[in-house]
Amino acid sequence: MFKKVLVANRGEIAVRVLRACEERGLRTVAVYSDADRAALHVRYADEAYRIGPAPARESYLNIPAIIAAAKAANADAVHPGYGFLSENADFAEAVSEVGLAWIGPPASAIRAMGDKVAARRTMIAAGVPVVPGTDTGLTDEEAVRAAQQIGYPVLVKASAGGGGKGMRQVEEPGELPRALAAARREALSAFGDDTIYLEKLILRARHIEVQILADQHRNCIYLGERECSIQRRHQKLIEEAPSVAVTPALRAEMGAIAVSAAQAVGYTNAGTIEFLLDRSGNFYFLEMNTRLQVEHPVTELVTGVDIVKEQIAIAAGRKLRWSQSDIKIKGHAIECRINAEDPYNNFLPGAGRITSLTEPTGPGVRLESGIYAGFELTPYYDSLLAKLLVWGETRAEAILRMRRALEEFRIGGIHTTIPFHQQVMDNTRFQGGVFDTSFVDGPDGFRLSAPPSREMARIAAIAATLVEHERSQQAVILGTPCDEAGARISPWKESGRVERLRRR
Repeated sequence: MFKKVLVANRGEIAVRVLRACEERGLRTVAVYSDADRAALHVRYADEAYRIGPAPARESYLNIPAIIAAAKAANADAVHPGYGFLSENADFAEAVSEVGLAWIGPPASAIRAMGDKVAARRTMIAAGVPVVPGTDTGLTDEEAVRAAQQIGYPVLVKASAGGGGKGMRQVEEPGELPRALAAARREALSAFGDDTIYLEKLILRARHIEVQILADQHRNCIYLGERECSIQRRHQKLIEEAPSVAVTPALRAEMGAIAVSAAQAVGYTNAGTIEFLLDRSGNFYFLEMNTRLQVEHPVTELVTGVDIVKEQIAIAAGRKLRWSQSDIKIKGHAIECRINAEDPYNNFLPGAGRITSLTEPTGPGVRLESGIYAGFELTPYYDSLLAKLLVWGETRAEAILRMRRALEEFRIGGIHTTIPFHQQVMDNTRFQGGVFDTSFVDGPDGFRLSAPPSREMARIAAIAATLVEHERSQQAVILGTPCDEAGARISPWKESGRVERLRRR
């Protein structure tokens, strides 16, 4: 086993990986940009190294700087988390070339599945059903002709990367040129590659993904599925496990295909196969995420498998501790992504200082967070602040528990998506499990109710203050006696009173 691990990431996922390392008895190394000098992951690690200015391209995407930090710290291994360089085959190779272990899949598998069109070809050859689409490297003129052949609506998708970036939905021919330009621009900025391809848009589908683990000894298992259909602009907002749309038979079928897909590219470590499930029960391969997923904790909660610890063990050459028959789905888990965005203003991302923070606790509640009171949010990185998770014996219990936890979660000083999640938990369609990927963005999709007016918010704040003051006054009157002049008397200064209390 390794002795020291460098985590090449930031925010809540860096903290999550650092904790897993500590529980395995490993020393930890954090890296940070100038904007993250006081970040939580920097405080949590045993050592921390500056890797550049605030922009991600000069820091968290700076391969030479990260490698130099790992060598300076005498680290044994590198964990990339998710995002940034986690699916960069060149980074994986660079880590290995300097004698460090890469806690992730081999570079060959990243390349095979990282190029979405190449992955489609591989899956077709392996007998995996895929969504109808095109080859990669299309010019705009070729894309126009291809869209006509596929039939509208279509999706313009970036060949590199993921997370909904470089993706645009096109309903009719007139929208295609603008969508192509926007997708190329966003993909180039996010991944340094503006290559695109097209896929047929399957309407009213559900987004289902299957978590797999594969070791270096040809053992591969699946850990059930996650429901990821609550999305906005192809960015996931709420995930849960298991999916109400997946039967045990369908779970076994999708799991077996996910394992076959991973084995087709010689995959090891943790990975996720994403599918679209249509209303008829047919499912189609979308892509493989060759990294740890943001939503991995919901699977951990229902299976009892610590996926990050397993990643570390697999990278160290150990065999899986689990066989497929060991994996049982117990209860139900839900995750809400808490972003620094204003849900009442088109989910506009924001920055600023977190002035106060009250975190939810209690039975069945788990919080993955990278923030603290006083932390300064900058505009340089993703808006994800924390992931709030709950577990319940049933889905209904999980929803009720999430409602309670969201009510307890208070983040002052900035706008967050907590109000959005609260209203989704109260939505009857969500409660009934009757939804798909159009739940938020569709023409008949979920809509936030109007926020309270400033005047009503001010009145509510004053009322809350008065109630709290009244409670504190009652506590003083009941608990602290006064003399004839009205001054409070400490009950413990009178020895006679103390003796009377002792005798009682």
